[in-house]
Amino acid sequence: MKMIIAYIKPERLNDVKQALYEAEVFNMSVTNIVGSGRQRGFSETYRGVAQEVNLLKKVRIEIGLNDDFVESAKAAIIKGARTGEIGDGVMFVLPMEESIRIRTGEQGPPAMG
Repeated sequence: MKMIIAYIKPERLNDVKQALYEAEVFNMSVTNIVGSGRQRGFSETYRGVAQEVNLLKKVRIEIGLNDDFVESAKAAIIKGARTGEIGDGVMFVLPMEESIRIRTGEQGPPAMG
């Protein structure tokens, strides 16, 4: 079992979800966040005052998966999120020791669905 955590541009979320659905990955959690990476923000002027925006809006996707779905989920996230521009995001794949479905008490891979 693995946990995939991906940080992507908010405007790419629908494309990533569609690609994940095509890969038969339906379980995910999505959170709106702000953060900084290699983009390092940008400068803008509002009402004549220059402002530097260091923390950019991003979306964090968390997906717990059985090992059989990890490669297809990674490919789907890349397919949906990639624009070729800086700031497309980053993805981490972590080992997951245990999963428990609270409603049924199932544990391990059966709990992942």
